[in-house]
Amino acid sequence: MDSMNPFAEKVLDLVERIPPGKVMAYGDIAEYLGEGGPRQVGAVMSTWGGGVPWWRVVHADGSGAAPDHLRRCLAHWREEGTPLRGERVDMRRARWDGRSADFQ
Repeated sequence: MDSMNPFAEKVLDLVERIPPGKVMAYGDIAEYLGEGGPRQVGAVMSTWGGGVPWWRVVHADGSGAAPDHLRRCLAHWREEGTPLRGERVDMRRARWDGRSADFQ
């Protein structure tokens, strides 16, 4: 993945639209786009995700992108009012469906 492809552009566009305080799992993004899978979304995020709100993309269990980013994720989540359960996102309350800013 040296040059950005159409799939990467779609992933980054969707991540930019996730409202503050909400998240999508890697698999949610792939499902919403109807292509790729969690690993492909993860590859896009690790390569080009630094310019988008990367902390809004989490694992299905609510854990952040990588253990070494936990402190930064927690700071962003707390600043945005993202519902948490300990040091993970409360997926039941914070998961975004990609359609509306107020999805619960």
